[in-house]
Amino acid sequence: MKNNYLHFNGIPLKQLIEEYETPMRITYLPKISENIQRAKKYFNDAITKLNYPGKYNYCYCTKSSHFAHVLIEALKNDIYLETSSAFDIDIIEKLYLNKMLNKDTLIVCNGFKTKIYTQRISKLANLDFNIMPVLDNMEELEAYENTIIYDCDLGIRIAAEEQPEFQLYTSRLGIRYKEIKDFYLSKIKPNPKFKLKMLHFFINSGIKDNIYYWNELSKLLKVYVDLKRVCPELDSLNIGGGWPFRNSLGFDYDYAYMAEEILNKIKQTCEEENVGCPDIFTEFGSFTVAESGAFIFSVIAEKHQNDSERWYMIDNSLMTTMPDAWGINSKFILLPINKWGNEVQRINIGGLTCDQMDYYNSEAHTNELYLPLINGGEPLYIGFFHTGAYQESISGYGGTKHCLIPSPKHILIQKDESGNLTYEMFAEEQHVDSMLTILGYDKLDED
Repeated sequence: MKNNYLHFNGIPLKQLIEEYETPMRITYLPKISENIQRAKKYFNDAITKLNYPGKYNYCYCTKSSHFAHVLIEALKNDIYLETSSAFDIDIIEKLYLNKMLNKDTLIVCNGFKTKIYTQRISKLANLDFNIMPVLDNMEELEAYENTIIYDCDLGIRIAAEEQPEFQLYTSRLGIRYKEIKDFYLSKIKPNPKFKLKMLHFFINSGIKDNIYYWNELSKLLKVYVDLKRVCPELDSLNIGGGWPFRNSLGFDYDYAYMAEEILNKIKQTCEEENVGCPDIFTEFGSFTVAESGAFIFSVIAEKHQNDSERWYMIDNSLMTTMPDAWGINSKFILLPINKWGNEVQRINIGGLTCDQMDYYNSEAHTNELYLPLINGGEPLYIGFFHTGAYQESISGYGGTKHCLIPSPKHILIQKDESGNLTYEMFAEEQHVDSMLTILGYDKLDED
C-alpha cells in the first residue's frame, strides 16, 4: 500500500488504470525470471546440502502460456522447454529462427502424439535439434522408427494412479508400470537408433507433502531402479509439474523442504538399491507464469437482490476472462485497488454475461468475500492477482466469448536496465469487428 492505493510488484496500479482504463490484463515479466531462479535455488541448495550426485534441469511447460513474451523471458534463464502438441513445434521453430534458442536447447515432447505431432518431432530430430520424445504409449515408438534418421534419446511417461477422490483409477496418459520394463527390453533395447534416457512422472494434484504423493514417487523409483539395472543409459527422472504458486494471502508452502525431501527420497532409494542417482527434471508451468499476471476491473454497479445478497457488477466477464475460476473452482488473490479506508461488506462479484455461473464470491479458505463499500467518489477498482497461467489458452485468446464479451486489453510490464518500469500495450481490447469476422458476418457484406 502506498498513499492508500494498492501496488503489485512495485507497479502503481492507480496510475496504470488512469492511463489505460479497465478492464485490463497485466503481465509483469520480471516475475517469470524471478520464479525460475527461485526454483533453481531450492533444488540446487538441496543438491549441495545432500551431496546429491545428479544435476537439476528446469523445463518450462509451454502450455501454461504460449505467448512469445513469456517464452522469451523464460529463455533468459538457461532452461529447457516442454511441448504438449504438434503446434508447439511451430513455436520452437520460430524461436530458433529468431535466435531465441539454439539446437542444443533440450525440447521434451510430452502428450499423446497425433500423426502430425510425431512428424514434426521427427523433422526437428532429423535437423539435429536436441529433442526427446517422451513415449505416451508403446505404439508411438513405431512412428519414429522409420521417420527419425539419426540416433535419438527417448523418455517414457509412467501412467500414475489418480488421486483417491478422482473418478478414475489411472491416468489416461503414459504406459502402465508393469509393462515398461518388458517394453524396453523387447522394443527399445534391440534398436540401436534409440536410447532410453528419461522416466517421466506427473501427478495431477501437484507436488504436495501428503501420503498420496510420496506413495506415487516410491512407485516411480521402483520402476527406475528395475529399469536402471537393465538400461545403464537411463540417467534422468522427470517429476513433471505441479509446483504450487501463491493463490491466497494465507498461502503456506515450504518449497525448500519439498525440494530437499524429494531429492533425499531419490538418493536414499538409489543408494539402498546400489544404482546411480538420476539427473532431475521438472516441468513447472503455473509456478513459472501465474504470479506474473493480474486482471483489473472496475465495479460499475451495486445491486441488492435480497436482504442478504449484495452484488458488485464489474466491467467484464469472470467466466470468460478467468475460466479457471468457473471451470475448476480455482481461487486467486482478490484485493481492492482503492477505498481501503472504507468499511467493508460481504459481497458477490458478478460478471456481464447472462450465465448463472458468472460470479465469484469466496476466498481460498472461506466461503465469504468482503470488499469496501463504494460510498461515492471514484469507482471501486478490484484486482485478481496471480492469474498468469492458462486463462487465455482455456478461454480461447482472440476468439469469441459467451455473450460476445470482449477480451480485455493486455499490458506488458518490464524493467529497464536502470530498474525503471516500462509499459507496452500488447493488445487493445478486443474489437467487435474481429468477432463478427470469426462468426462469418463479413461474408454477408460480400454477398
